[in-house]
Amino acid sequence: MKAKFPYKKKPKRRGLGIGSGTGKTAGKGHKGQRARSGAGTHPAYEGGQNPLYRRLPKRGFNRNALRVEMRVVNIDTLAALGVKEITPETLQQHGIIKNLKNGIKVLGTGDLKVAIQVKAHSFSESAKQKIEKAGGQAILLTN
Repeated sequence: MKAKFPYKKKPKRRGLGIGSGTGKTAGKGHKGQRARSGAGTHPAYEGGQNPLYRRLPKRGFNRNALRVEMRVVNIDTLAALGVKEITPETLQQHGIIKNLKNGIKVLGTGDLKVAIQVKAHSFSESAKQKIEKAGGQAILLTN
């Protein structure tokens, strides 16, 4: 089947004089909000009518203010480091975490064969058991 237009259609060039078809007001009409430079409204704007997000009742409780966000590290990551004592500073130096946020939590994914001393702000039960089973220590830090 043959293409209807074998050439690429050029975009309409606006505001280039009377003969261009969109001269003078450049297709924006006369005055008004949309005729101005930087025109446009935010997506929730409803022409002055009270927008939907303000008409609907607000419900529930937002827990984000109470959330404690910790950096998570798995045991297999700690085992791969090959270091006997692991602290938050050690993890930062090795590039495992970028910043501490509210602390570090060690999770129990993976196996540990060497005894290591881990200092962190929180441990999962399985992580604590695996560290102590390998002959290491899980030491809790306070903020």
